[in-house]
Order: sequence, then structure tokens, then C-alpha cells
Amino acid sequence: MDTNKTFAPIVRQPGEGARRWFYGGGVHVWKATEAETAGAFLLFEDQLSAGKTTPLHTHPGSDETMIVLSGEILMHLDGAEHRIGAGGMATAPRGVPHAFKVLADSTRLLCLHTPGLCQAFYWDASVPLDDDDPGHGGVDFGRVRDSAQRNGGIELLGPPPFGAP
Repeated sequence: MDTNKTFAPIVRQPGEGARRWFYGGGVHVWKATEAETAGAFLLFEDQLSAGKTTPLHTHPGSDETMIVLSGEILMHLDGAEHRIGAGGMATAPRGVPHAFKVLADSTRLLCLHTPGLCQAFYWDASVPLDDDDPGHGGVDFGRVRDSAQRNGGIELLGPPPFGAP
């Protein structure tokens, strides 16, 4: 990443941005892409349903910050679990193992990666949605794993670390 590069201002209204069904579960609404920020960061809103979990993973080259806009998640971060509700946030520095579980329907997160190195992974593990598509496609962790192997940006370490409810 060239730290001397600048980028044009970005303004997106609520609901604006490319909508994609992510095969790990959830709809991503892209607020700022890697290309739009000259690699400085990427930012998307993640719209999720209760019960969605992520595998234990790291992002070797970027820090991931999640801000809970609505709902609640259980964040497993470096071996400890934290409940995070609306208005809360968690940051997983690069290389720190983490995962999350969605505890409430209609949970919405802002997901920020700095620098913006993971977009190829997310886009290869997702498909575009039109405005009328709610994005209730099936979860396909095989496709997520394959995208991680092809594109990097994420290292999958194992299954979700959460016990039975």
C-alpha cells in the first residue's frame, strides 16, 4: 500500500452501496471499497440473523473493527468472550484469533478493515444482490474456505469456538 496516495471523498446514504450475499451468512452493504480508499481501509455493513457464527480466524495483514449498530453479538477475541450490544465495538488486531456469534435477529454491524486488504476474499465468497433480493441464500462454508485459500486476507483456524446455547 502506498501511504502517500490519497482518495476522493466518499458519501453514501443509508442503504446505498453494493449489496452482496456473503456465503458465510448475511448481507454485506459496501460503504467504501479498497479501490475507493486507495487501500487505506474497507468498510461494509453486515446485516445478520440470530444464530449466525463465524469460524475461528485471523486477518494476518489487517486490523478488523466491528461496531454493533443494532442487535447483539458474542465476540470470541483471543480466547475470551464478550457480549456486545448496540453502540458497542470490538477490534481484533491483525493476527489475533477471533470469531463471533449473532445473538439477536436483525443485527447490523459495521465492519472496518485497516488497511483494506481483504476485499478479494469477501467478494469471491459472495454474490451481488439486487434491491428486491433479501439475500436468504444458503450458507456455504466450503466456498468461504476456497475463497480464503485463493485470495488470502484471512486465515481460517477452525470451527466456531462457541459451545451449545
